[in-house]
Amino acid sequence: YVITTKIYWGGQAETERGLSRKHIIEGLRGSLSRLQLDYVDIVFANRNDVNSPMEEVVRAMTFVINQGMAMYWGTSRWSAMEIMEAYSVARQFNLIPPVCEQAEYHYFQRDKVEVQLPELYHKIGVGAMTWSPLACGLITGKYSDGVPDCSRAGIKGYQWLKERVYSEEGRRQLAKIKELHLVADRLGCTAAQLAIAWCLRSEGVSSVLLGVSNTDQLLENLGALCVLLPWSVLLIDYSNNK
Repeated sequence: YVITTKIYWGGQAETERGLSRKHIIEGLRGSLSRLQLDYVDIVFANRNDVNSPMEEVVRAMTFVINQGMAMYWGTSRWSAMEIMEAYSVARQFNLIPPVCEQAEYHYFQRDKVEVQLPELYHKIGVGAMTWSPLACGLITGKYSDGVPDCSRAGIKGYQWLKERVYSEEGRRQLAKIKELHLVADRLGCTAAQLAIAWCLRSEGVSSVLLGVSNTDQLLENLGALCVLLPWSVLLIDYSNNK
């Protein structure tokens, strides 16, 4: 198994958030203490910090790796340009570059993983660890008839998701999801399994992050590993531009 943690948010003080050397080191130590671990496999910089020079970030990540607190470091929600800058700084000063980027990836969010990251994958070996394969649950079909009270979109603090479901774009996506369910039925799998298997098909995607609320959901999602996608499915474009 692989254990990861993220660094950026923390307390209320300026020194308790961001990617300063101080917060990276202290934040990772705090995370390890809560996890009761000596080290993690990957520590992620959860978004770039415009207030911290890139050299400081890369040097701090190199320090925690050399101290045995992490095996590797990666980025999350960074642009391809920012990742390339970190790589260039690492090479210039003989430091350790990031190894992967956490990026949102599903049928309706494809540009970054399919257009921007492949160049980094082939040039410098940065892989993609993708998240939200079910588009915040949209692809499961749970929002086809509105927003259930027990769903994420019905929870306080997720008004943005509820607005997304009821938006014009959301209605177009829900219509496409109905087509996706028909494809899943023909393949003998669920729409969730098809969506996850579709994400895993990409050459640069090393893993897909899953979010579940119970064991049944986890077992269903893991069933995606048994889904074989025919070329007719691989070539279907469900992007929101179609």
